[in-house]
Amino acid sequence: MYRSSLSAALIAGISSPLWADVPAVATDIAPVHALVSQVMEGVGTPDLIVPPRSSPHGYAMRPSEARALNGADLVVWVGPLLTPWLADPLNSLAGSASHLALMEQPGTQVLPFREGAMFEAHDHRDEEQETHGDHDHAEQHDNSDVHKHDDSDVHKHDDSDEHKSKVHDDYGHDQDVLSDKAHDNGGHGHVDSGKDPHVWLDPRNGQLWLGQIAEALIKLDPENAAQYRENAEAAQAALAALEDDIAETLAPVKDRPFIVFHDAYHYFEARFDIEALGAISENDARAPGAARVAELRGVVADSGAKCVFAEPQFNPGLIAAVTEGQGTGTGTLDPLGADLVPGAALYADLLRGMAQNMADCLSD
Repeated sequence: MYRSSLSAALIAGISSPLWADVPAVATDIAPVHALVSQVMEGVGTPDLIVPPRSSPHGYAMRPSEARALNGADLVVWVGPLLTPWLADPLNSLAGSASHLALMEQPGTQVLPFREGAMFEAHDHRDEEQETHGDHDHAEQHDNSDVHKHDDSDVHKHDDSDEHKSKVHDDYGHDQDVLSDKAHDNGGHGHVDSGKDPHVWLDPRNGQLWLGQIAEALIKLDPENAAQYRENAEAAQAALAALEDDIAETLAPVKDRPFIVFHDAYHYFEARFDIEALGAISENDARAPGAARVAELRGVVADSGAKCVFAEPQFNPGLIAAVTEGQGTGTGTLDPLGADLVPGAALYADLLRGMAQNMADCLSD
């Protein structure tokens, strides 16, 4: 449902609004919301479906979030590999909207999940990376993959429970280490394709998507085309500069060993040539089995790992199970911006904060 840019601008505190109607846009996670916010700056403000401190792998929408999805003209999301629970509500509540699945866009670099508690050593420069077509990171792209759903598929929403997605909350803070025989995939929303859906943690994917988001908005709102393109180009330039800053921050600690909570950082590691030894949890953030915890304790002891990184969304007790009595440092990496205010600045702040936290822990 189109919003007047006057209303959107007043909400955003903009003093000189444009007067044309602008698209209503819904986004899945905070980093994607930030990218869309940058492109829409001065025109409108997107809605966020999944709060930063909630699991992207499994989430039950609140009525207000379902209404935002139901009223959207454009939905921008990573795709079903990250949020499989969102696929059905996307079709039932936002069936008439345009859908932009960023992971599926031409040029996006897609990496595989790594297997096992301890990752195999490899050179990221030689790593085979899948891309959905060719792209130039600094170039704007026509968003030919944005598709419009037939209006007959629209399913209007009310606030009853029948439209809420099923909860698969694997981020609960009451997690325990599982026995190995109980360690299966029952009840989890993660789609096991072998592809890692944490694609936003490569800033070059972010640069690419800014142009594609602009083109998707322009198809719905050609009157503001110049503003969308100008915003996207400025944001792309800022991300290119940020990439250089992050590389400089991480250069002194590139060869220091560390362990992450789950394999969410492959894209960040590959981009900046800094590699984790392994991960405590499985790819979809399930609680680890006892054998995996024991293996990681051995990895920490044998490798002299400088740091084991927790995440704000997960049970910190699992970090203690791996590091207890080993004198290993602990830090926090936040792939979603849990402690950041959603908005245009969140994406850059997320990447910058991740680099600084990594550098601080590995420098000790």
